Amino acid sequence: MTDASGSTAVETRQPAGFFRDSSISAVVAGLIAVVVSYSGPMVVILTAAATGRLTDSQTTSWVWAVSLGSGLTCALLSLWTRQPIITAWSTPGAALLVTSLGQFTYAQVVGAYMVSAVAITLVGLTGVFGKLMSRVPGPIVSAMLAGILFTFGVDAFKALGVSPLVPAVVLVTYLVVKRFSARYAVLCALITGVIAAAVGGDLHLSAVRFDLARPEWTTPSFGLAAIIGIAVPMFMVTMASQNAPGLAVLRGAGYEPDDRKLIGTTGAVSVLLAPFGSHALNLAAITAAICTGPESHPDPRRRYPAGVFCGVFYIVVGLFGATLLALFTGLPKELVAAIAGIALLGALMGGLKGAMDDDKHREAALITFLVTASGLTIAGIGSAFWGLVFGVAAHLVLAARRKG
Repeated sequence: MTDASGSTAVETRQPAGFFRDSSISAVVAGLIAVVVSYSGPMVVILTAAATGRLTDSQTTSWVWAVSLGSGLTCALLSLWTRQPIITAWSTPGAALLVTSLGQFTYAQVVGAYMVSAVAITLVGLTGVFGKLMSRVPGPIVSAMLAGILFTFGVDAFKALGVSPLVPAVVLVTYLVVKRFSARYAVLCALITGVIAAAVGGDLHLSAVRFDLARPEWTTPSFGLAAIIGIAVPMFMVTMASQNAPGLAVLRGAGYEPDDRKLIGTTGAVSVLLAPFGSHALNLAAITAAICTGPESHPDPRRRYPAGVFCGVFYIVVGLFGATLLALFTGLPKELVAAIAGIALLGALMGGLKGAMDDDKHREAALITFLVTASGLTIAGIGSAFWGLVFGVAAHLVLAARRKG
């Protein structure tokens, strides 16, 4: 859903409109998106840095670069489009670096980052990728979204069997507060969850420091082996496993994202930050669902501040580099799982509803949902992409059968 008055109205809105549109729920949505990002996907980066034997300064610069890049693109794109645009670093891209980072010199790795980023920028600016995504039936897109979020909903309740106190407090608080005020249910659940974790001795924040990060420049070197081994798979997994579901989440929430603007911008920023260690920036899916749903704001036109606040939190963490990661990694996993689960309930319900609404696409949508929720990975590309592939294939077969 775009602004009711169209692009002209967006261009004429004054900056003060942002403050009128802002809300506590949007701030909380942005904060939770960042907590989820640093409590999970960031661990993959730290693992890759360790296995690749990067120095502490290189690792800190990497964290600084992806955090700053994500923050700037989140905030600026959200303000520019008046849509909650959530960006992040490529998690599957970081995962492939766990095994390949140590095979090349760091300068060659940075060169491969730049090649991948340039390719993403060029493909994004052509609009070809967005046109392909727009041809996917809506119910299949909704089913993919539901499949992505399904695990998070399940994990919120699985956490009850691991350490019952914190997730129980979170879930009960959420239900009780939502009975009276839906906008503040997630905030109250987060506060009581943190208190419960502190009382239970599950918060580990002693390592938190506030030392400013120092970015480190690395002059890129371009080697064919590194381009084939890192740049090509980085491009593929970032586009298929990140940007594709990222666009789908926005469309599933009722927005009409300009794919050329969004992918082109994240790709260009990736090029600029690659010498500082940024491997790839892209549209987010899971954290985007937190900020595009009704928990962010009941009015879709007033959800874009969540993207701005998400960007601000990204930048704050990035400025302090890896040292501030202890603030997020010190939170108990059960708390993060429970908060993420309840924050995504609205988006999950919307995805399931959209997937099952249309009789003609229901079976293909169900296949999409099952493949996506399965966690299937082929050739390093995640289940969200394969859910689309299987779902579209099923749709084409079933549509041909009906015509016959």
